Amino acid sequence: MDHHALVKLLETVFVVLSLVALWFSVSNFSYVKRFLIGRPMRTSELHAQHNKLFWMIALPILSADLYSSVAYGPEAGITELAGLGPDARWIILPLTISSIVLLAILIVSYIMGILAYPNGGGAYAIAKDNFKPKWVSLIASSSLLVDYILTVAVSVSAALEAVSSAYPVVAPYETVLAILCVALLVLINLRGVAESARIFAWPTFAFMVCMLILIFTGLFDEMRHGFVQPATPSFGTVPQGLTTLLILKAFSSACSALTGIETISNAVPIFREPKQRNAIKTYIALGVITGVTLLGFAYHLYVKGIAPNPKETMLSQLSSLYFGHGIMYQIIIWFTFIVLILAANSTFTGFSQLAAIVAADGFLPRSLTNRGDRLGYSNGIIVLASLASILIIAFHAQTNALIPLYAIGVFLSFTVAQIGLVRRWKRVKGSRWWIKLTINLIGAVITSIVAVIFAVTKFTGGAWVVLVVLPILIFSSLAVHRHYQAIARELHIDLAITYPEANKVVTLVLVSGVHRVVNNTLSFAKGLGTDPIAVYVGFDEESINKMQQKWKEWGTPCRLVVLRSTYRSLLEPLIRLIKTIEAKQENGGYIHIVIPQFIPKKRWHNLLHNQSALLLRMWLIQHKDIVITTVPYHLKD
Repeated sequence: MDHHALVKLLETVFVVLSLVALWFSVSNFSYVKRFLIGRPMRTSELHAQHNKLFWMIALPILSADLYSSVAYGPEAGITELAGLGPDARWIILPLTISSIVLLAILIVSYIMGILAYPNGGGAYAIAKDNFKPKWVSLIASSSLLVDYILTVAVSVSAALEAVSSAYPVVAPYETVLAILCVALLVLINLRGVAESARIFAWPTFAFMVCMLILIFTGLFDEMRHGFVQPATPSFGTVPQGLTTLLILKAFSSACSALTGIETISNAVPIFREPKQRNAIKTYIALGVITGVTLLGFAYHLYVKGIAPNPKETMLSQLSSLYFGHGIMYQIIIWFTFIVLILAANSTFTGFSQLAAIVAADGFLPRSLTNRGDRLGYSNGIIVLASLASILIIAFHAQTNALIPLYAIGVFLSFTVAQIGLVRRWKRVKGSRWWIKLTINLIGAVITSIVAVIFAVTKFTGGAWVVLVVLPILIFSSLAVHRHYQAIARELHIDLAITYPEANKVVTLVLVSGVHRVVNNTLSFAKGLGTDPIAVYVGFDEESINKMQQKWKEWGTPCRLVVLRSTYRSLLEPLIRLIKTIEAKQENGGYIHIVIPQFIPKKRWHNLLHNQSALLLRMWLIQHKDIVITTVPYHLKD
């Protein structure tokens, strides 16, 4: 069997299994849901201590996004200079050092944000509190939400690329496997934060240990063979063709390793008490270990003169030089895969919580504030997974194709947050306020410069998509807010002068004959205390005469109105009747339509019956003063 035939076979099997799983889940939804997600949790369990994170556990969970990017951040930067030849390889060091300096500035800046806003929310909460125009805070929230979506797509794609570097046979199936990984993350996150913590913490710690082992192995190797080796490129050589724009482009790509810093600031509420102190501890530990790893990894790449390779990551190349393809190499590759997959977990947490905060303010659909059975924001989790999956499919799970779209949004939100904090310290002052103001002012200047660099250098490479999507998302959010405000104004009542009064109700019962279902429906209508009118729509004189005769034989349980349908439509004569009744209602009132519907014992039996009750309900529900009631009758066979 050739390669293409195998791919087609696997895709077919995947589709068939998906359809089988879908049918099974629909038929046995409650059982499947309990098995996959777990028992429903009481609302009172929301604030239970076991759902709050100890800072040592929060470190790998909330920082997995940032720390895991060391696997592709330096490589993304030097890849931009690959066309300049070996003389450009030394530039990975200044690129990485610049990223580490920026990392330190951002962490210190966000620690100021935690001190000012202990309840989380990050850039959005800061902007909302310090800027009157609503669109400023929406810049921050929209930028972060877009970046969270891209983070999932990039992290999962990079994970599959790490595995395909060691096992090239995996390469053709990267997209399908990436989607399966996203689906697995959805299930884990739907189970709740506490369960995610137990699953995700230790693999991320293991990846940190693997990277440190790699760095120390490199140091021992250099102590034996020299810190300048035959493959080490000349330091400081300016390659032909190097331009300022190209350096800035490489710097912006390397800065993709800095996304995810906001996650801890957003997630302060999920820390154990004292929340602020524990969040700051996590930030400091994250900065130290990430800085050491980035610098050590980049330095060894420089010493070994490793160049970007589309078929093998630079991490894989360096690991194979030190360990061959033995057990340690396999451990590093697989923990790289795991941590890149798990990096998306912090994004699921951050996205769903931020979306819920913005939705609670009326700028996103309110359904994003709903908590699921396990007390997580289930709708936000599902929305994030769906949009990230679309990106993975569109870009075929290729990290290099997604990187140009990446990080511009997060640096835009960084800038808004820093400017907001500057405004806050000027307004509230307090202890040592000028030191805090200076820190955030420096952060604002630097992050704004980086955001501009991203916009200019990555524009033609795909950043224009993000720059177009962001205004659309902001205007959409404002439209959602206007809609909610309009509804609130319309539904508002003056309690002093408004009180419910009884209106006249005309009850119509749609009947299709004289049988048990109709008897059940009429019994319900008579129990409402009104005098119902039975309505029968006939398509020919024979069926009409037959119905009228049976109605008389039944003893005329209520008034029967027969409507003739010339074009075999139930809706058209019913509309005429509704308009006639409305014309006679001088002081208003309601028309109550009662629709009988029998429910088959087996779901597939629905295919054997027409769905006229459902179709009528779909149209009638749009009519202003029509009240619709469906009376079910459950069949036994």
